[in-house]
Amino acid sequence: MATDWLDLPAPPALPGLFARAAVRRGTGGKALPELGVRSPVSVDPGHLERYRAVCGFTDKGLLPATYPHILAFPLQMRLLTDPRFPFPLLGLVHLENRIRVLRPLGGLGPFIASVAVERLQPHEKGATFSLITRLEDQLGLVWEGDSRILFRGLRLPGQPAPRASEESLPLEQLDQWRAPADIGRRYARVAGDYNPIHLSAVSARLFGFPRAIAHGLWNKARCLAALESRLPAASYEVEVRFQKPVLLPGEVTLLASAPAPEGQLALRGSKDVPHMAGSWRPSS
Repeated sequence: MATDWLDLPAPPALPGLFARAAVRRGTGGKALPELGVRSPVSVDPGHLERYRAVCGFTDKGLLPATYPHILAFPLQMRLLTDPRFPFPLLGLVHLENRIRVLRPLGGLGPFIASVAVERLQPHEKGATFSLITRLEDQLGLVWEGDSRILFRGLRLPGQPAPRASEESLPLEQLDQWRAPADIGRRYARVAGDYNPIHLSAVSARLFGFPRAIAHGLWNKARCLAALESRLPAASYEVEVRFQKPVLLPGEVTLLASAPAPEGQLALRGSKDVPHMAGSWRPSS
């Protein structure tokens, strides 16, 4: 069936959406709504520069590959806090993220950003769904993101789909950096994502973490910034799987396979703790 689109004149303000998320409890059903949210978006050059600085990107005249997630974040929040969306936002876990850069991300807009949910599936720890984010310009689709999200409060019949096997490539250290104690707050200021688990040790402990943890999309962005010279301007995709969280502060190491149209990456901490694993390839 066709998606029921909620067309907004501009991205919504975030404070009210966070308040709505904070009071939401319980499960409102076992099916995803055929609902989407879309809006015109434009890039503020100052904000873009702050994002590049926080994530380590250089200014090459194009938007960083992860930046459309930032443009669409208020729309994602609007959809995930809509009364028709059945799961509470607090407690959702971002498991995997795939982005497809179909054409060079040039210009500052205006673009049309849209978000929708699909593919509710059983998982060994609950149920997963995909939050699909798209960015379009006057020529059509230019970028697409797929965030696979876990909700632990629902069990579906059937077995989880097996993960496709992939031959591991040799990895070598490419870069190393320190994730400082305040990176969660610094990233939140540019991304708008003020999830308490990222902001301080005190707020993170309320959700079972000993210290604040880095945003998964900051980890991915920081890795792609280090991989910029190995990635083309367009026609590629990068998929990552989030593993153990990066506790703040922390030291991490980026490993990557040899430069090639297809490759693999891994982000690891001290004692080789796996934080993130992924791959890049030409987009299909």
